[in-house]
Amino acid sequence: MEEYEYITLAIQLASDFFGWLLLSISVSLMLKKLHGKHRWMAWFRGLRYYAFGKALGSRVEGLFCAGLELSYSIMNIADVFVENETVETVLQLIRIVTIVTLFVYQIRLFLRVIKIFELKRRWILLWLVMDWLALMIIGGSKKYQPNWSRIAREGGAKGNAADVQNARIVRGKALESGLSIDVKDRSVRDFGRKKYLLKDIEMEIPNSSLVLLLGGSGAGKTTFVNAVIGYEQANATILLNGCNVYKEYDRVKYRIGFVPQQNLMRGNDTVIRTIDDAAEMRLPSKVTGKQRGGKVEEVLDLLGLAAGSDGLVSKKSGGQLRRIAIAMELVTDPELFVLDEPDSGLDGVIAREIFEKLRAIADDGKIVMVITHTPDRVIDLFDKVIVLAKDSEQVGRLAFYGSPKEAKEFFGKDTMEEIVMSVNREEEGGEGLADLYIERYAQLTAEREGGAGNEQ
Repeated sequence: MEEYEYITLAIQLASDFFGWLLLSISVSLMLKKLHGKHRWMAWFRGLRYYAFGKALGSRVEGLFCAGLELSYSIMNIADVFVENETVETVLQLIRIVTIVTLFVYQIRLFLRVIKIFELKRRWILLWLVMDWLALMIIGGSKKYQPNWSRIAREGGAKGNAADVQNARIVRGKALESGLSIDVKDRSVRDFGRKKYLLKDIEMEIPNSSLVLLLGGSGAGKTTFVNAVIGYEQANATILLNGCNVYKEYDRVKYRIGFVPQQNLMRGNDTVIRTIDDAAEMRLPSKVTGKQRGGKVEEVLDLLGLAAGSDGLVSKKSGGQLRRIAIAMELVTDPELFVLDEPDSGLDGVIAREIFEKLRAIADDGKIVMVITHTPDRVIDLFDKVIVLAKDSEQVGRLAFYGSPKEAKEFFGKDTMEEIVMSVNREEEGGEGLADLYIERYAQLTAEREGGAGNEQ
């Protein structure tokens, strides 16, 4: 072999290596942004397109690209050992057809990228010149984020139940912030028979939200809360800032705080000792004593407890006890904070102070969900309202989710208490309109999704 042939071969090998390296890095970045599984596949020919297509919701295109790229690589290897001219000619024709077909399916995959990330069509020009650079920019920049609701809508438009479910799961896994709730059902066994407690409750709650949870008598508020925080798992997908609460509970549980209606604390301990003990039990073991102490002081200041922190819990007023209970959970810095009747037994002024503290906690980027039976005195502080209602089959369902203003317009009521009465049963003093509002909200949701799909 001549010297120039060695140089040519070396250049070719270097080009192939860097081409493989850059494309592998760019696909790996895309898989990370799309929350795709098996990112290691990005480093193997064929497999990277399978993983990429699956993450994009284009499994068929991904499979075709994977098979074609592997076939092309195999034919390149086989070409070295073929000496018959006729066979070599046929093999060359097959290689041309394979590479052209692969190119077509690669374009289809990148068009899918353009659609999901809502990019301009001119991005295809960059991809045609340097495919790895286009993917690297999209995958590595925070500026470009996927629109996962589009995947959910398109999956649903196919009319295939499996596709709809897969789209919901993909959308949920890729949700990078906020709380995604998709409760298909929650059931128990009652004398050997399956009894449904909840059905068909789906919503997405953004961070920095103070959310009011309302419900008619027996509508399943506690069951719903337990399902959301993972205490009693339902047939559901619950995702908190991209993490699956059920599948990753050991890790996610530190991000969730729950304050029950009862004050569960020892009266003969000081306030600071009570909160510090809660921090020691709840915070991960990797948190140092100094870090824990700093967090305790921060929470005491936020909730106005610093001045009397050396006093005994038993000497505190009702409002202070509720603040201490909140502090015991807030010290873990939860991303989701759920409270059951935080204003129970408190007068209007003290209750207002408690909810203003909760508003400040939500404004710090957290989701705060509250159950209260006296919401109207603080309704101006809330961003969202969830209304659960028990249907004619005694199953808790979603009757409304939206802003307080939208809730009043939807139910045609002036107060939250009137809304609750409208979905309560008549024998409980209500209007018995739960089925009406459940069906009406379901229709409204379907119309919104259909309208959004048509706009696309």
